[in-house]
Amino acid sequence: LQIFAGILLQVGISSFRKRSQFFFSALFIFLSYAVTYFGINIIQEGSFEQIRWSLYAWFGGNALLSLMAYPLIFLFEKSFGFLSEVSLLEISDANNSLLRELNEHAPGTFQHSLQVANLAEEAISAIGGNSLLVRAGALYHDIGKMKNPRYFTENQHGNNPHDDLPYNESARIIIDHVINGVELAKKHRLPEEIIDFIRTHHGTTRPEYFWRMYVKDLGYTPEDDSAFRYPGPLPYSRETAVLMMADGVEAASRSLKHYDEKSIEGLIDSIFNHLMDANQFIHANITFKEITEIKRIFKRKLMNIYHSRIEYPK
Repeated sequence: LQIFAGILLQVGISSFRKRSQFFFSALFIFLSYAVTYFGINIIQEGSFEQIRWSLYAWFGGNALLSLMAYPLIFLFEKSFGFLSEVSLLEISDANNSLLRELNEHAPGTFQHSLQVANLAEEAISAIGGNSLLVRAGALYHDIGKMKNPRYFTENQHGNNPHDDLPYNESARIIIDHVINGVELAKKHRLPEEIIDFIRTHHGTTRPEYFWRMYVKDLGYTPEDDSAFRYPGPLPYSRETAVLMMADGVEAASRSLKHYDEKSIEGLIDSIFNHLMDANQFIHANITFKEITEIKRIFKRKLMNIYHSRIEYPK
């Protein structure tokens, strides 16, 4: 009975995506015990007379006791430092306080994070990875922008405060959103697995616009560009690498003047080539084949997002 019930539960509920699945799992356990016990008795005895109907009450109690797994998961997470899918679901809830705060203080960044989450989730699902983890990481990867939301284009409405700053100071403010994000995440006790997405989503790249304008003003390229580089570290997994790709592509797609297949494909190729030339994926277990598949998915998703609409009569 234990073997059959355990196997059927593992096959029937392979992963948790909704809290209601805990209650369905309890029902599944009861049915597994009940049907298996009934079948074994019929095979052995050939009649209903030897069936002990009182055991069905114990089967029901067993199923109800399985609901104790919910608090135990929380206890084991805190004790041994792992992150379950149940916790990822709770963290990804857009109604939690930190994401509501992001939506209130930096609405453009919040919308950007939602789009990045959608891109990254579909891409990681296609190549084989933890889609819940990458979605949660994407939702929080830019929370550091809440400290200075007006300095990021998605939150600007006409006035650009960077116009009054030197390029190196602008770059410092942009780079600091990673550090600010890590501090804010720790303050709100987000798991380290989520904070890693904040740390790695820019790797060791540069805010290229401010770097190029700085070089242009100097008239030469300085050897030391450390003041213009994100602190890293580099992405170390498929999930963190995919988030970096999705973040770069989604942000750059907003700057396109014309949205068609050629322009979107060219944009994606340029972003991916830049990241690979900068050795941003050397620590991530991701292949060229998987990168090609991710590019195909991003192209299709962006084409759907920016598809042309008919012009309505005035």
